[in-house]
Amino acid sequence: MQTQIQLILSPEQAEKHELLLAQVAKQTKVSADRISSFRTLKKSIDARSMSPKINLTLDVFIDEKAPENKYQPLEYKNVADKEPVIIIGAGPAGLFAALKLIENGLRPIIIERGKQAEKRKIDIAHLNLNKNFDTESNYCFGEGGAGTFSDGKLYTRSKKKGNAQRIYEIFHLHGASEEILFDAHPHIGSDKLPVVVGNMSNTIRSSGGEIHFEEKVVEFLIENNAIIGCKTEQGNTYNAKVLILASGHSAHDIYEILYNQNIELEPKGFAMGVRVEHPQSLIDSIQYHCKTRDEYLPAANYNLVEQVNERGVYSFCMCPGGRIVPAGSGKNEIVVNGMSASKRNSPFANSGMVVEIRPEDIPEEFKEFGAIAGLKYQQYIENLAYKNNGGLGQKAPAQRMIDFVKGKVSADLPDCSYMPGLISSPLHFWLPDFISSRLREGFKKFDQKMHGYLTNEAVVVGVETRSSAAVRIPRDPETGCHPQIEGLFPAGEGSGYSGGITSSAIDGENAALFVKKWFDSKNAK
Repeated sequence: MQTQIQLILSPEQAEKHELLLAQVAKQTKVSADRISSFRTLKKSIDARSMSPKINLTLDVFIDEKAPENKYQPLEYKNVADKEPVIIIGAGPAGLFAALKLIENGLRPIIIERGKQAEKRKIDIAHLNLNKNFDTESNYCFGEGGAGTFSDGKLYTRSKKKGNAQRIYEIFHLHGASEEILFDAHPHIGSDKLPVVVGNMSNTIRSSGGEIHFEEKVVEFLIENNAIIGCKTEQGNTYNAKVLILASGHSAHDIYEILYNQNIELEPKGFAMGVRVEHPQSLIDSIQYHCKTRDEYLPAANYNLVEQVNERGVYSFCMCPGGRIVPAGSGKNEIVVNGMSASKRNSPFANSGMVVEIRPEDIPEEFKEFGAIAGLKYQQYIENLAYKNNGGLGQKAPAQRMIDFVKGKVSADLPDCSYMPGLISSPLHFWLPDFISSRLREGFKKFDQKMHGYLTNEAVVVGVETRSSAAVRIPRDPETGCHPQIEGLFPAGEGSGYSGGITSSAIDGENAALFVKKWFDSKNAK
């Protein structure tokens, strides 16, 4: 017999097999020896009370064995001799688009400016030591995209665009742990993602697809308002009737190329701010209502949002047990982001804290750039952070949190996970008042929700500017194609229609399905 049950347990009961088995037997009203096995379908933490609880949904098998292979791998046929489709970018949108194209009998040709994950590790190690910055191989560019070495969070609020669970299953089938299939906030971890995305790349190549690393697109080839291919900086030309543009929102030069080739773009709202880091023990004590976190509980996280002067101020990409990393893509800019390893066992907790920016908020001096005005403003803030780090490579300007709120220069800084190092800087002074004033008020309001959040144990690190794209590449909602250029299919974060790994992966799959329909319509004529 197979049955589904729900349990509310202590963290220890949920973690220890013998205690969990006893609770399953009690709930199903059968002896423990009759329970063949059980599988976790959903798992979440309820920390609202003084004693946090674990909510579990289980599939229980009584007097019968569970099916051995619940998640059947997809069979990818060889498409080496099929119609080619160019994909720019090997991030989640690009990789999942490629897999979906193969499912549908089309041959993906991925062009990725960065390196394979294994080679990329070396460049990132140098970057973390503030020794060298490779503008084409860093936290932004390379196999797997920005998510590979900056956390691998899979949680998404977007439920309408596609099947998120299937995305998790494909990650699992390529090496991610089974926990991502049932955790309320699934997370692969930057220590595991390089292997996972490498396995996905192997699937694409073994099915007849191509991946060209260390090739940077510099021109889109267009005839009669239709894509015919692209050129790379390395002197290569790739030809195809269709191009999926999945380059990510940090590929600023792609927007510049589109802009200079008079390909229609649109301004969109985005957000900028800082990254805030606390001791993880402090966040644990606030969220779990305790002095010391229960050994069976994970590092606590938080999600904060407020309205300040008609603009949203909110946390973004919260990383419990994580660290802050240098996430820029140019040498004359400072950008920070956060990541966690799979165990989330760092003594620090960090989160982006950003302010909503609408197109009408862009200062007048940037308006001459039209649709890419927001991009230019973003670059200005990143360059400003670089100018305020004392010319010390990737060292980041920083300030204690209460000092930031009070407009006071920090005489010293607390320990921080950011490996290139920090330099004390008056962020309250040089950040645009539109951002800094709202952050100050936001921090005060957050402290009312999480008492103890506003503290000089916390450090504010500048700047967090890449929570989302500042530009949208328009596309027809019915066809997925750019309205001006036939055969151009924007996808992923860089298109301005998705954010995060899962929603970008879904968007990539959807782009591939639009491409299949496009070919079907052409062949039907």
